[in-house]
Amino acid sequence: MTKLSHLNQTRTATTFAPPVMEARRWIEGVSFPADRPLINVSQAAPVDPPPPPLRQAMANFALTEDSAHLYGPVLGNPDLRAELASQISRHYGAEVQAEQTAITSGCNQAFSAAIAAITGEGDEVILPTPWYFNHKMWLDMAGVAAVDLPTGDDLLPDPQAAAALITDKTRAIALVTPNNPGGVEYPAELVRTFYDLARAHGLYLMVDETYRDFDSRSGAPHALFTLPGWDRTLIHLYSFSKAYRLTGHRVGALATNAELLAEIEKFLDTVAICPGQIGQHAALWGMQNLSQWLAGERHEILDRRAAIAEGMPRLEAKGWKLLGLGAYFAYLEHPFDLASDDLARRLVTDAGVLLLPGTMFMPESDAAGKRQVRIAFANLDRAGIGQLFSRLEQVAF
Repeated sequence: MTKLSHLNQTRTATTFAPPVMEARRWIEGVSFPADRPLINVSQAAPVDPPPPPLRQAMANFALTEDSAHLYGPVLGNPDLRAELASQISRHYGAEVQAEQTAITSGCNQAFSAAIAAITGEGDEVILPTPWYFNHKMWLDMAGVAAVDLPTGDDLLPDPQAAAALITDKTRAIALVTPNNPGGVEYPAELVRTFYDLARAHGLYLMVDETYRDFDSRSGAPHALFTLPGWDRTLIHLYSFSKAYRLTGHRVGALATNAELLAEIEKFLDTVAICPGQIGQHAALWGMQNLSQWLAGERHEILDRRAAIAEGMPRLEAKGWKLLGLGAYFAYLEHPFDLASDDLARRLVTDAGVLLLPGTMFMPESDAAGKRQVRIAFANLDRAGIGQLFSRLEQVAF
């Protein structure tokens, strides 16, 4: 076997291509007229830079602090870990300590590091479908089996169905709430039931709350942090990217027990050594100074969510169905006799719309993905959402 042919057998070779990058290739060479520019609802990332005061704070830090350009602690800077612990404590009505937190180079790295620390070759992690594709990709590349947990019409996972999937190789159950790609907010009671299930079987419950700041509910979305010994079962994941528009600076976080963080530290030290200093400073400054600004951002996202709900009757009249809605996402079932990946490509040229098909969030064996699409609406204002609906309701295949 040649070296080149061996590449076909590697874990990256057997992992699907990054979906957002794949979708971007669909628009290469396509011209969009000035009166019908591309509506890009493929990616859940702010397209605007951080607000000017935060950018100024970042610039000042880069210019005046030598530490901005040096290595820092592998698990993140102590002041940011302390502030994160304090804010988690306030938000969830709990007592979380700085040593129970860590800062990572983005939330994807937090997930990858945790998986590396809790799994071995051939282990299993239960993943509700539709899944967040980067979670599935990392499990594939890590040699960990992703055990599919199909959700119901409401896109909520069933704890009893999850219990039936647990084997002696299961190491964790991974949830995302508010959900990516479905948008749905998991009820506190459901999250608690999954926690109890994981604890009873000696598993970790991973809860990715990247979109927590845009949850429509007031107060804590669950009570897991208030439970005695929560850190022996819960691995909480978070991202500063969406809250403070820091996507390019890659600042994420996790919270769990200190012993597990010591294992996670090995992974982080090997992969990135430490999170970027300017991004960490930006996250800290944002947490300490931008609470009112962030409240305004949340209000705007919730208004755009309302605009999606208000506009759906237009699409429902054409046979579309809303399956999930929340935070940055609307997850829809389309009415066409066409697989969603083919539909998504056709929408680029026929409607000037770039979205992701459900096939990117489902195993190939699950036919439901061929009927579903994800719309990442956070970067569209009400007028843009209206334009999007106008184009989709005119589509006919």
